[in-house]
Amino acid sequence: MLKYKRILLKLSGESLAGDKDFGIETKTLIYFANQIKQVTDLGVEVAVVIGGGNIFRGLSGTVKGFDRVIGDQMGMLATVINGLALRSALESLDKNVILYTAMHMEPIGDVYSQHKANAALSSGNIIIVSAGTGNPFFTTDTASALRAIELQTDAFFKATRVDGVYTADPEKDPTATKYDTLTYDEAIQKNLKIMDITAFTLCKENKMPIIVFDINNEKNLMDIIQGKSIGTRVSE
Repeated sequence: MLKYKRILLKLSGESLAGDKDFGIETKTLIYFANQIKQVTDLGVEVAVVIGGGNIFRGLSGTVKGFDRVIGDQMGMLATVINGLALRSALESLDKNVILYTAMHMEPIGDVYSQHKANAALSSGNIIIVSAGTGNPFFTTDTASALRAIELQTDAFFKATRVDGVYTADPEKDPTATKYDTLTYDEAIQKNLKIMDITAFTLCKENKMPIIVFDINNEKNLMDIIQGKSIGTRVSE
């Protein structure tokens, strides 16, 4: 039995770097591609959004002298590079993949539209949505929330390197404890930084459940899809 039949999976750009500080580690790329393949082989419809922080982060670039708009545009291009890499990895596993971009970049990818993307998912394709929202000042978390809502996914799966949402950063505070479930209001009141406030507000207003989980455990994505309680679920 599948608890989730259509999902939006958000991968951070930094996660693609693996053990490196920069770029794309092939072993990690294939590792993620295999997890996506496994759930789509069960019939789950998957849309993926990837960040670009392994190549360039627009906001941090402003500290180094970049104009914020130009920096964000560079970050958008970084997400397209990551999207191309993931598409190639998935195609090597015999999956049908369509890469969409939030701006005109043919022939690299098709321009995103809700109608085309929805039809592609319904036809059994994996879709990768890159270039954020196509606008500066918006994060890929916000783009992920927006696409999840547009495509009416069952949940927004936010892949991280920790196994859920904690009372504090578990990598810094050994006394931090994990939440199994949270309401949107609890997360706001406790100031839990699940993602940026724009993305979180979009999910809250549109009642889009958020699943925060550890992508580095290869069984987690499959187990959550099949209904096991893993990570942290944020909902009403």
